[in-house]
Amino acid sequence: MNQAIVVGLDGSAQSEAAARWAAREARRSGRALRMVHVVDEDSVAPGPPGAPGARLPEAVAGIRDRIAAALPDLEITCERITGSPSYALAAAGERAGLLVLGSRGLGGVAGVLVGSVGLRTAGHARCPVVLVPDGADGTVGEVVLGVQGDRPCDAPLAFAFEQAARRGTVLWAVEAWTPPAGPYATEAPLEPPAIKESLAADRLVHLQDALSRWREKFPEVRTRAEVVGRGAAEAVLSASGSASLVVLGRRAPRHPMSPPRLGAVAHAVLHHAACPVAVVPHD
Repeated sequence: MNQAIVVGLDGSAQSEAAARWAAREARRSGRALRMVHVVDEDSVAPGPPGAPGARLPEAVAGIRDRIAAALPDLEITCERITGSPSYALAAAGERAGLLVLGSRGLGGVAGVLVGSVGLRTAGHARCPVVLVPDGADGTVGEVVLGVQGDRPCDAPLAFAFEQAARRGTVLWAVEAWTPPAGPYATEAPLEPPAIKESLAADRLVHLQDALSRWREKFPEVRTRAEVVGRGAAEAVLSASGSASLVVLGRRAPRHPMSPPRLGAVAHAVLHHAACPVAVVPHD
Protein backbone atom coordinates (compact mmCIF):
# COMPACT_ATOMS: atom_id res chain seq x y z
CA MET A 1 0.00 0.00 0.00
CA ASN A 2 1.15 3.58 -0.67
CA GLN A 3 2.64 5.49 2.23
CA ALA A 4 0.40 7.77 4.23
CA ILE A 5 0.10 11.48 3.50
CA VAL A 6 1.44 13.46 6.47
CA VAL A 7 -0.30 16.56 7.83
CA GLY A 8 1.02 18.69 10.67
CA LEU A 9 -1.53 19.76 13.30
CA ASP A 10 -1.40 22.39 16.01
CA GLY A 11 -5.13 22.70 16.69
CA SER A 12 -5.61 25.97 14.76
CA ALA A 13 -8.17 26.66 12.03
CA GLN A 14 -5.35 26.70 9.48
CA SER A 15 -4.14 23.26 10.48
CA GLU A 16 -7.71 21.92 10.32
CA ALA A 17 -8.00 23.28 6.77
CA ALA A 18 -4.73 21.50 5.98
CA ALA A 19 -6.05 18.26 7.50
CA ARG A 20 -9.21 18.43 5.39
CA TRP A 21 -7.16 19.05 2.23
CA ALA A 22 -4.83 16.18 3.10
CA ALA A 23 -7.76 13.87 3.81
CA ARG A 24 -9.31 14.60 0.41
CA GLU A 25 -5.94 14.03 -1.26
CA ALA A 26 -5.48 10.75 0.63
CA ARG A 27 -8.87 9.53 -0.53
CA ARG A 28 -8.18 10.58 -4.15
CA SER A 29 -4.83 8.78 -4.17
CA GLY A 30 -5.85 5.70 -2.19
CA ARG A 31 -3.49 6.49 0.68
CA ALA A 32 -3.84 6.65 4.44
CA LEU A 33 -3.63 9.89 6.42
CA ARG A 34 -1.05 10.37 9.17
CA MET A 35 -1.66 13.34 11.47
CA VAL A 36 1.36 14.59 13.40
CA HIS A 37 1.43 17.03 16.32
CA VAL A 38 4.99 18.20 16.99
CA VAL A 39 6.07 19.49 20.38
CA ASP A 40 9.40 21.26 20.68
CA GLU A 41 11.68 18.89 22.57
CA ASP A 42 13.02 21.74 24.73
CA SER A 43 9.55 22.41 26.11
CA VAL A 44 8.73 18.82 27.12
CA ALA A 45 9.08 17.94 30.77
CA PRO A 46 10.40 14.43 31.44
CA GLY A 47 7.86 11.86 32.57
CA PRO A 48 6.89 8.22 32.21
CA PRO A 49 5.27 6.95 28.98
CA GLY A 50 1.53 7.51 29.01
CA ALA A 51 1.72 10.48 31.37
CA PRO A 52 -0.74 13.34 30.71
CA GLY A 53 1.99 15.37 29.01
CA ALA A 54 2.14 12.78 26.25
CA ARG A 55 -1.53 13.12 25.33
CA LEU A 56 -2.79 14.98 22.31
CA PRO A 57 -4.09 18.49 22.98
CA GLU A 58 -7.88 18.65 22.97
CA ALA A 59 -7.95 20.88 19.87
CA VAL A 60 -5.77 18.43 17.91
CA ALA A 61 -7.86 15.44 19.01
CA GLY A 62 -10.97 17.33 17.97
CA ILE A 63 -9.64 17.82 14.44
CA ARG A 64 -8.80 14.13 14.24
CA ASP A 65 -12.28 13.17 15.38
CA ARG A 66 -14.05 15.50 12.93
CA ILE A 67 -12.02 14.24 9.96
CA ALA A 68 -12.64 10.63 10.99
CA ALA A 69 -16.38 11.26 11.29
CA ALA A 70 -16.54 12.95 7.88
CA LEU A 71 -14.50 10.21 6.15
CA PRO A 72 -15.13 6.98 8.07
CA ASP A 73 -13.58 4.81 5.35
CA LEU A 74 -10.25 6.66 5.43
CA GLU A 75 -7.42 5.08 7.42
CA ILE A 76 -6.26 7.74 9.90
CA THR A 77 -3.57 7.79 12.56
CA CYS A 78 -2.72 10.68 14.85
CA GLU A 79 0.37 10.95 17.01
CA ARG A 80 2.37 13.36 19.12
CA ILE A 81 6.12 13.54 18.53
CA THR A 82 8.88 15.68 19.98
CA GLY A 83 11.65 17.44 18.15
CA SER A 84 12.57 20.66 16.43
CA PRO A 85 9.23 21.34 14.67
CA SER A 86 10.40 22.24 11.16
CA TYR A 87 12.93 19.40 10.99
CA ALA A 88 10.58 16.85 12.58
CA LEU A 89 7.85 17.73 10.10
CA ALA A 90 10.23 17.68 7.14
CA ALA A 91 11.55 14.27 8.18
CA ALA A 92 8.04 12.86 8.53
CA GLY A 93 7.05 14.22 5.15
CA GLU A 94 10.17 13.00 3.41
CA ARG A 95 9.49 9.42 4.47
CA ALA A 96 5.95 9.67 3.10
CA GLY A 97 6.64 11.79 0.02
CA LEU A 98 4.13 14.56 0.78
CA LEU A 99 3.66 16.95 3.70
CA VAL A 100 0.64 19.23 4.22
CA LEU A 101 0.61 22.24 6.57
CA GLY A 102 -1.54 25.26 7.30
CA SER A 103 -0.15 28.35 5.61
CA ARG A 104 -0.77 31.11 8.14
CA GLY A 105 -0.05 31.28 11.84
CA LEU A 106 -2.02 32.87 14.64
CA GLY A 107 0.92 34.44 16.44
CA GLY A 108 2.44 33.27 19.68
CA VAL A 109 2.81 29.61 20.54
CA ALA A 110 -0.38 28.41 18.85
CA GLY A 111 0.56 29.86 15.49
CA VAL A 112 4.19 28.82 15.32
CA LEU A 113 3.58 25.52 13.50
CA VAL A 114 1.54 26.94 10.66
CA GLY A 115 3.35 30.26 10.38
CA SER A 116 7.10 30.64 10.60
CA VAL A 117 7.72 26.91 11.07
CA GLY A 118 5.53 26.12 8.07
CA LEU A 119 7.55 28.48 5.89
CA ARG A 120 10.86 27.14 7.19
CA THR A 121 9.72 23.58 6.59
CA ALA A 122 8.73 24.38 3.00
CA GLY A 123 12.11 26.03 2.57
CA HIS A 124 14.24 23.00 3.38
CA ALA A 125 12.08 19.86 3.05
CA ARG A 126 13.13 17.37 0.39
CA CYS A 127 9.54 16.41 -0.44
CA PRO A 128 6.64 18.45 -1.82
CA VAL A 129 5.05 20.61 0.87
CA VAL A 130 1.48 21.86 0.40
CA LEU A 131 0.51 24.90 2.46
CA VAL A 132 -3.23 25.34 2.87
CA PRO A 133 -4.88 28.61 3.99
CA ASP A 134 -7.90 28.70 6.24
CA GLY A 135 -10.99 28.90 4.04
CA ALA A 136 -9.71 26.60 1.28
CA ASP A 137 -12.91 24.69 0.56
CA GLY A 138 -11.74 22.00 -1.82
CA THR A 139 -13.38 23.59 -4.87
CA VAL A 140 -12.14 21.98 -8.07
CA GLY A 141 -10.45 24.57 -10.28
CA GLU A 142 -7.37 24.72 -12.47
CA VAL A 143 -3.99 23.55 -11.27
CA VAL A 144 -1.68 26.51 -11.90
CA LEU A 145 1.99 25.75 -12.47
CA GLY A 146 4.43 28.64 -12.14
CA VAL A 147 7.32 28.11 -14.57
CA GLN A 148 10.67 29.85 -14.19
CA GLY A 149 13.90 29.59 -16.13
CA ASP A 150 14.88 28.23 -19.50
CA ARG A 151 14.50 24.58 -18.46
CA PRO A 152 11.28 23.79 -16.59
CA CYS A 153 12.15 21.07 -14.07
CA ASP A 154 10.61 17.61 -14.11
CA ALA A 155 9.63 17.38 -10.43
CA PRO A 156 7.20 20.34 -10.41
CA LEU A 157 5.85 19.32 -13.82
CA ALA A 158 5.22 15.75 -12.68
CA PHE A 159 3.52 16.89 -9.48
CA ALA A 160 1.30 19.38 -11.32
CA PHE A 161 0.22 16.85 -13.96
CA GLU A 162 -0.53 14.22 -11.32
CA GLN A 163 -2.66 16.68 -9.36
CA ALA A 164 -4.55 17.81 -12.46
CA ALA A 165 -5.16 14.18 -13.46
CA ARG A 166 -6.57 13.27 -10.03
CA ARG A 167 -8.86 16.29 -10.06
CA GLY A 168 -9.93 15.93 -13.69
CA THR A 169 -9.11 19.58 -14.27
CA VAL A 170 -7.02 21.83 -16.49
CA LEU A 171 -3.30 22.36 -15.95
CA TRP A 172 -2.46 26.00 -16.58
CA ALA A 173 1.28 26.61 -17.00
CA VAL A 174 2.23 30.26 -16.54
CA GLU A 175 5.66 31.64 -17.37
CA ALA A 176 6.57 35.21 -16.49
CA TRP A 177 8.90 36.69 -19.08
CA THR A 178 10.54 40.09 -19.25
CA PRO A 179 11.82 40.96 -22.72
CA PRO A 180 15.47 42.01 -22.88
CA ALA A 181 16.15 45.71 -23.07
CA GLY A 182 16.95 47.09 -26.54
CA PRO A 183 18.48 47.92 -28.87
CA TYR A 184 17.67 44.92 -31.06
CA ALA A 185 20.03 43.82 -33.82
CA THR A 186 17.98 42.34 -36.66
CA GLU A 187 18.31 42.00 -40.40
CA ALA A 188 14.75 43.19 -40.94
CA PRO A 189 13.57 46.71 -40.05
CA LEU A 190 11.24 45.60 -37.24
CA GLU A 191 9.86 47.93 -34.64
CA PRO A 192 10.61 46.94 -31.00
CA PRO A 193 6.97 45.89 -30.25
CA ALA A 194 7.04 43.42 -33.13
CA ILE A 195 10.37 42.05 -31.95
CA LYS A 196 9.04 41.63 -28.42
CA GLU A 197 5.98 39.78 -29.72
CA SER A 198 8.21 37.48 -31.74
CA LEU A 199 10.43 36.76 -28.73
CA ALA A 200 7.37 36.07 -26.56
CA ALA A 201 6.04 33.66 -29.19
CA ASP A 202 9.37 31.83 -29.09
CA ARG A 203 9.10 31.55 -25.30
CA LEU A 204 5.61 30.09 -25.65
CA VAL A 205 6.85 27.45 -28.11
CA HIS A 206 9.60 26.56 -25.65
CA LEU A 207 7.04 26.21 -22.85
CA GLN A 208 4.77 24.05 -25.01
CA ASP A 209 7.72 21.80 -25.80
CA ALA A 210 8.45 21.38 -22.08
CA LEU A 211 4.85 20.29 -21.51
CA SER A 212 4.68 17.91 -24.48
CA ARG A 213 6.43 14.93 -22.85
CA TRP A 214 4.12 15.13 -19.85
CA ARG A 215 1.05 15.42 -22.08
CA GLU A 216 2.03 12.04 -23.51
CA LYS A 217 2.18 10.53 -20.00
CA PHE A 218 -1.10 12.17 -18.95
CA PRO A 219 -3.19 12.33 -22.15
CA GLU A 220 -6.36 12.92 -20.11
CA VAL A 221 -5.05 16.23 -18.75
CA ARG A 222 -6.06 19.32 -20.68
CA THR A 223 -3.33 21.95 -20.68
CA ARG A 224 -3.07 25.67 -21.18
CA ALA A 225 0.23 27.48 -21.59
CA GLU A 226 0.74 31.22 -21.25
CA VAL A 227 3.72 33.56 -21.30
CA VAL A 228 2.99 36.87 -19.61
CA GLY A 229 5.02 40.06 -19.46
CA ARG A 230 4.89 40.79 -15.74
CA GLY A 231 6.63 39.77 -12.56
CA ALA A 232 6.57 36.06 -11.73
CA ALA A 233 4.72 36.38 -8.41
CA GLU A 234 2.16 38.75 -9.91
CA ALA A 235 1.61 36.42 -12.88
CA VAL A 236 1.04 33.36 -10.69
CA LEU A 237 -1.22 35.19 -8.24
CA SER A 238 -3.30 36.60 -11.11
CA ALA A 239 -3.77 33.11 -12.55
CA SER A 240 -4.59 31.59 -9.16
CA GLY A 241 -7.89 33.42 -8.69
CA SER A 242 -9.98 30.41 -9.75
CA ALA A 243 -7.35 27.74 -9.05
CA SER A 244 -7.67 24.80 -6.67
CA LEU A 245 -3.88 24.48 -6.37
CA VAL A 246 -0.75 26.42 -7.29
CA VAL A 247 2.47 24.47 -7.90
CA LEU A 248 5.88 26.11 -7.62
CA GLY A 249 9.35 24.66 -7.89
CA ARG A 250 12.21 25.25 -5.45
CA ARG A 251 15.82 24.21 -5.82
CA ALA A 252 16.51 21.45 -3.30
CA PRO A 253 19.14 22.11 -0.63
CA ARG A 254 22.53 20.59 -1.30
CA HIS A 255 23.07 19.67 2.35
CA PRO A 256 20.55 18.50 5.00
CA MET A 257 21.64 21.34 7.32
CA SER A 258 21.49 24.06 4.68
CA PRO A 259 19.48 27.11 5.77
CA PRO A 260 15.86 27.19 4.55
CA ARG A 261 15.40 28.96 1.24
CA LEU A 262 12.10 29.56 -0.50
CA GLY A 263 12.92 32.32 -2.93
CA ALA A 264 11.13 35.63 -3.40
CA VAL A 265 8.45 34.32 -5.77
CA ALA A 266 7.37 31.40 -3.58
CA HIS A 267 7.45 33.61 -0.49
CA ALA A 268 5.18 36.20 -2.11
CA VAL A 269 2.75 33.62 -3.50
CA LEU A 270 2.51 31.78 -0.16
CA HIS A 271 1.63 35.00 1.63
CA HIS A 272 -1.03 36.15 -0.83
CA ALA A 273 -2.60 33.14 -2.58
CA ALA A 274 -6.14 32.25 -1.50
CA CYS A 275 -5.77 28.60 -2.57
CA PRO A 276 -3.35 25.87 -1.45
CA VAL A 277 0.23 26.21 -2.72
CA ALA A 278 2.56 23.24 -3.32
CA VAL A 279 6.30 23.88 -3.11
CA VAL A 280 8.13 21.09 -4.95
CA PRO A 281 11.92 20.71 -4.55
CA HIS A 282 14.03 19.87 -7.58
CA ASP A 283 17.71 19.45 -8.41
